[in-house]
Amino acid sequence: MNPAHNRARSMTYTERFSAAELAQVINESFVYMCACPAQVAEGILKLRELYRYQMTCLNDTSNQVLVHQAIAASTIAAHAELEACMEKVLRLEGWDLTTLKMPESLRNRQMKELLAD
Repeated sequence: MNPAHNRARSMTYTERFSAAELAQVINESFVYMCACPAQVAEGILKLRELYRYQMTCLNDTSNQVLVHQAIAASTIAAHAELEACMEKVLRLEGWDLTTLKMPESLRNRQMKELLAD
């Protein structure tokens, strides 16, 4: 059996952050002009789009299954890695992981930089 086929079957797609939670991070990041967490969140959302697209392609029997399984497997791995990165970044920056609010210290720093311009 093709290794890509095995890899796609053995990997499980999961979502650590909901779309609403990612939107919260994006909104907080843009309000306080701290774009890095937002870029990670947007990357996660893009990978989810790619994954869903590949699942649609896999349901079309006229497509080459191994191609779409390979893309799906890589997308699953990249998605898991980026979600782990998001959690790490939020922890390192001190975000509230329940409300996904940016920490006051980071908000204040961003506001000071904004007002200094």
